Amino acid sequence: MPVRIAPSILSADFSRLGAEIEAVEAAGADLIHVDVMDGHFVPNITIGPAVVKALKPHAKKPFDVHLMISPVDPYLEAFADAGADGITVHPEAGPHVHRSLQFVRKLGKKPGVVLNPGLVDLILIMSVNPGFGGQSFIESQLKKIEAARKRIDATGRDIALEVDGGITPETAKRAIAAGATVLVAGTAVFQGGPNRYAANIAALRG
Repeated sequence: MPVRIAPSILSADFSRLGAEIEAVEAAGADLIHVDVMDGHFVPNITIGPAVVKALKPHAKKPFDVHLMISPVDPYLEAFADAGADGITVHPEAGPHVHRSLQFVRKLGKKPGVVLNPGLVDLILIMSVNPGFGGQSFIESQLKKIEAARKRIDATGRDIALEVDGGITPETAKRAIAAGATVLVAGTAVFQGGPNRYAANIAALRG
């Protein structure tokens, strides 16, 4: 399966997010990665369900919503209703991650987590400390990606292995070699403006 590219709108022009989503989709994006931060679970504050709902009509590709919020459970349904296609949660953001994942599935969405409890369609490994865009790739995470790939392969299940943080054309190659199948990239996609998006996405595919 070819590697999928998920531009993170955290690095887009926030004054024109709808147009930015349309531009990266036209440039070849496979998913739209939406980083939701609450200023509590992580230091930064980004967007909520109302913005996701407003952006959904501008997108043809699935919304990959990464919830960096705590408590996470009270907001799962709101983000599902707003248009999230996949919802990724952190285990420490609620009292019982298994129940959180079950609820996401019940809502008809794809549940994702940073571990592999057997329920998920996606595992997200952070290759930076979550909370801000534009950080450098943490090389030690390559071993974690390799270990996750082995565990996924051992299950025989079709689970996406997503890597988020510091993805550039150079680190993308290493992440893919380690077993990543989805790459989240913010700065590397959005730098240079809309005329560069297609070339930037192509460079990440290798």
